[in-house]
Formats: sequence, structure tokens, C-alpha cells
Amino acid sequence: MAISLTSCEKESSEPTPTVATTGEVDIELDHVVGANALVLNAATPNYTTPSGDHFSVTTFRYYISNIKLTKEDGTTYVQPNSYYLVDAAKADSKLLALKDIPTGDYTSLTFTIGVDSARNMSGVQQGALAPSDMFWSWDTGYIFMKLEGKSPEAGSGAFLFHVGGFKKPNNAIRTVSPALPAATKILVRADHSPEVHVKVDVLKILTGPTTVRFADFPGAHMPGASAVKLADNYAAGMFRIDHVHAN
Repeated sequence: MAISLTSCEKESSEPTPTVATTGEVDIELDHVVGANALVLNAATPNYTTPSGDHFSVTTFRYYISNIKLTKEDGTTYVQPNSYYLVDAAKADSKLLALKDIPTGDYTSLTFTIGVDSARNMSGVQQGALAPSDMFWSWDTGYIFMKLEGKSPEAGSGAFLFHVGGFKKPNNAIRTVSPALPAATKILVRADHSPEVHVKVDVLKILTGPTTVRFADFPGAHMPGASAVKLADNYAAGMFRIDHVHAN
């Protein structure tokens, strides 16, 4: 008599490992004035513009929003609820931790300097967009960039540049894509976090398409032509990616 034996494999009770498909990118912002580090509240003017004006900085704040990363194949990742208020006086505000980014090789970083028009008109908000001294009114919206300081060339001895405005013809919202260094990619992996080091040059606010002289520049305190000129200046080169640590 033939006997048929059937073997049964023991089913594993161990769960199948989950493969992580997202990672993190840290953006570190290094504030400078030309070749020098930005030092706030100097007792005497400690910087000089290319035009020969002397100045010091007491306040430097700005919004970064709508951060987007683009892969080498053209696909993009847009960070949700992406709004950051950067303050030169607060070290923790100069590190932007972007989480839950799909893994891959990214070749472009894009972001807005300021706050998009939809959020300017959305009423009272929370987090970085909570009402503060970076907000004018419900009609004029957020101050995208605030630079204040002292200069002997300024008529009052001080200058106040508050850039904002989201309505035509004085829309000061600017979007930039600072170039990565040659042959550099942002390699997002599940097991490490690349660090993108960005130089933020205050001097570029005062130079570029418009040369700002403290004696005769009308300044910017509300949306208007002066704010647009300053926005065009800083969009032309205030942000530069210095290097990327792959970690």
C-alpha cells in the first residue's frame, strides 16, 4: 500500500519588513554681507556697499514658502503647508527641516521669497503666518522681507526697507531657483539627510537691477514701486547654494 505524505511549511508569523521610501532634507541658511558674516546691532556702521555707502543692520527677516524639489527625471515634490519665517536674530529659524520627501536624486530647489497671494487673503492663520510685526493689514498682507539698520548717508541716520505687496502693478512675490554647484545633486535616502547650505547675501538687496543709495532711495514701507525694486534686487541673487553635504 502506497502512503502519500504531504509536508506543510510552517507559516511565518514575522511581519514583512517595510521599506522606507521617504527621507529628509535640511536647508541651512547662512546670512552674510558680501564676503563677511552678518553681525547685527554693531555700534558703528560695519559694512560698505559697492557705491560707498556705510551701514549696519539691526533687523533682517524674510519669508520662504512653497518649497519644491525637482528630480533629474523632471518629477517634482512640493512641500505641503510650506511657510517659514526666517529671522537673523534667531538661530533655530535658519534651519529648515523638510520631512517625508520621496527618495531620489534631486537636481533643483525652488522656493518663493514671500507669501503667496492666497495666504495673504486667508484671514488669521497659525504658525509662521500668525499675525506679527511681519503683517501690515488684511488689505496689504504680509511683509515678505524686512531689512532695518543705520547709515550715516541716510537722511535720518536710519533706513527701513519693508517689502511686500501681492496685487498688480506692485506684486513683490518672487520665486527663485538658485543653482546647485556643478555636478551636485541632492540625494534623498531613507537612511541619511542631505544638508543644503545656502548663503543669503544682504548686500544683494542693495545692488542688482537697482542701485540703492541711502541718501536718495525712497525706501519701502508699504506695497509700491520701491518695494518692487528691492524684490527684483534680491530675487536676482540674494540666495546662493554654497554646497551640499550628502551625509
